[in-house]
Amino acid sequence: MGYIIENANILKEMKLTRSSLLVEGDHIAAKKDLIHHNKYVKMNAESYIMTPSYVLLDTRIPLNASFHEFRTYMVDNFLLKGCTTLVTCSSITYESELTEKIKETKTALISSPIDFLISVKIPLRLLTPSFIRKCKKERIPAIFIYIEDLNELTNIPWGWIREALFPYNCPLVPLISTDLKKDARRALSKWKDIMENEKIPAILEEMKEDQPLSVPVLNKIGLYPQKASLLHGAEVSYNLYLKAREIINVDEVELFHYHSDRLLVTVNKGKVVRAGEEVLFKPGYGEYVRVRTPSYFAL
Repeated sequence: MGYIIENANILKEMKLTRSSLLVEGDHIAAKKDLIHHNKYVKMNAESYIMTPSYVLLDTRIPLNASFHEFRTYMVDNFLLKGCTTLVTCSSITYESELTEKIKETKTALISSPIDFLISVKIPLRLLTPSFIRKCKKERIPAIFIYIEDLNELTNIPWGWIREALFPYNCPLVPLISTDLKKDARRALSKWKDIMENEKIPAILEEMKEDQPLSVPVLNKIGLYPQKASLLHGAEVSYNLYLKAREIINVDEVELFHYHSDRLLVTVNKGKVVRAGEEVLFKPGYGEYVRVRTPSYFAL
């Protein structure tokens, strides 16, 4: 039996709107200003600010830890923060490692209570048409490129890379080395110029960890609008914050970083996984997400 969430104050990035949601099973069947259905149970959300549950990038998950350590990490870094999907990375040194490394990471996350995507992190030398074709076969959502020398960027056969990425088009993501951090602005400027001039599907800035991924990034890695949205057809995954004057005009990132004490409820695919200080850790409830088509939804 479905239910209706009435008067929801929905915050997405920097915009607050009011809507009603018809929920059926684990997906949103309708989203309108008002929904008139007397047969459905109604929940008045007027006293809360609702956000889609978050997608976070985390490359430091303790995959080889004990179950107790893993559980504590997942609760503290994801469930208590209103995150129900994570993106992590497998570090690849040689092309032949790809399939096995993805399998190892997937196995290590088999007890995850939230959905997960596995991207790859590689040195620039490994960015070849052959490696990209293997990434397409594995449905890798993003390829993180470790950049140590700016001059190496000009030696890559970008035309071949563009052809190899098509039509799956998973984005390339820059990772600036520690040695280049002092010159990060110039490094990212050069990265942006090359990506735009060569028409390479890419994310033009470094992706920040421990911060909700933005809609443009989620779109490029193929998650939006199925996840991290409260649109028609999306999964029912959301957060409820206690509404107060001081958080009416904040954006989603500010809410995440500075008002976590007001987060009361997190729902993951239709199931309540956090209510007040109580967290439900359900091992294996998370699923391995294989992206079908990055950048499919045009913004």
